[in-house]
Amino acid sequence: QVQLVESGGGLVQAGGSLRLSCAASGRTFGMGWFRKDREFVAAISWSGSSIYYEDSVKGRITISRDNVQNTMDLKMNSLKPEDTAGYYCAAAPGFSSSASRTSSAYAYWGQGTQVTVSS
Repeated sequence: QVQLVESGGGLVQAGGSLRLSCAASGRTFGMGWFRKDREFVAAISWSGSSIYYEDSVKGRITISRDNVQNTMDLKMNSLKPEDTAGYYCAAAPGFSSSASRTSSAYAYWGQGTQVTVSS
């Protein structure tokens, strides 16, 4: 089993920044961030060589991972009120370029961390 724990959420003013982190235990898989009702945000392959972003957040966020510490980060800049959501870390044993944006490809999920952007 894989355990995922998110952190870093909070309240921030529009235009501000937050860095979300996901601490993982278990094997290294491709991982992603989703928000709200499993809406895709970003994903990264097990090696970090392939990265995918949802169009609405592209240019404002950066996904990265550290396989030594077994963590994944989502750096968010220029936050907007519409970014307000629960953000969930997920891991996909069957991660691929074609399935990276699909929530059903992810077998393991964290409990989420809340991001609230005030106007």
